[in-house]
Amino acid sequence: MQELLEEKLQQAFAPSFLEVRNESHMHGGTATDSHFRITVVSSRFAGASRVARHRQVYQLLASELAGPVHALALHLHEPGEWSEREAAIPDSPACRGGGKRAEA
Repeated sequence: MQELLEEKLQQAFAPSFLEVRNESHMHGGTATDSHFRITVVSSRFAGASRVARHRQVYQLLASELAGPVHALALHLHEPGEWSEREAAIPDSPACRGGGKRAEA
């Protein structure tokens, strides 16, 4: 699944940076290809709002989201924004749902 996501994102956005990280192991249950963190840096996001960028990715990956992929953490930037962020990808928060419960 990770390779498929990478391939589709590469073809659609021709990114200068792309990272697809499978984070399924951080979540409850037995699914192995269900949660992904995706970082895309592409000039094709220039002028698009954050919501519009997310919509583009959701539309591209609609069949995967209708099937095995349960959640995406999206970090979508144009090259200038990426430089301003100093190419930093934030860590994903710990899962508090599914089969795992936070200690009270």
